[in-house]
Amino acid sequence: MKTPQTTKTTLRVAVIDCDPLRFLGFCALLSSESDFELQSVPLTEISMHQDVRVGLLGGPPSGNVLETLTTLKTLCPGLQVIVTGCNMDDAAILKAVAAGAKGCINETVSVTEFVQAIRIVQAGSVWAPRRVLATLVEQAYLSSGRGRSVGHRPFTSREMEVLSMLVKGCSNKEIAAPLGIEERTVKAHVAKLMRKVGVLNRVMLSVHAITHSLLASGDTLQKAL
Repeated sequence: MKTPQTTKTTLRVAVIDCDPLRFLGFCALLSSESDFELQSVPLTEISMHQDVRVGLLGGPPSGNVLETLTTLKTLCPGLQVIVTGCNMDDAAILKAVAAGAKGCINETVSVTEFVQAIRIVQAGSVWAPRRVLATLVEQAYLSSGRGRSVGHRPFTSREMEVLSMLVKGCSNKEIAAPLGIEERTVKAHVAKLMRKVGVLNRVMLSVHAITHSLLASGDTLQKAL
């Protein structure tokens, strides 16, 4: 009897408004990943590539890049955009994330880190320096006046298990399997955690959990949230 072969899912990545030489550089950089399929796509044609999961957009985040992010959100709402560049400072990264980027990465990082950033963003999380995400979340947290109810609404042991895996970048599916629960149950736990903490999304919940020491010291936050 033949063993069924597992079909590998292709991860399609659009390199947006990129000159040919730079595109070839990205292709060479990511050539080790057999499931990656890179395409050079003009911004004006991005809506015709709905099968693309991740977009790489050149930076650093200037006015033009921020405007492009806004356009991308309109043309292709489901696209997870990573802004790439060299020597991006914290302020530029904050602007990009606030404008809708799901990741910011310096092009001088290792191939391993670049690949990890794409995979983390494709899975629905955010990739950026921890200090930047912490700043972003704290700004929103303080301005909203939320999150003061944590001490009066303690987490259950199951919620703590879910939160611990969430901050490690696990998807709902990856959390559900080892805990023996359904994905919809995980979603319900995450929603309840966000209400208890008083934050608006999973990224803010993850960063808040670390910056406010809600987890044991062993449950560290990865660079990719």
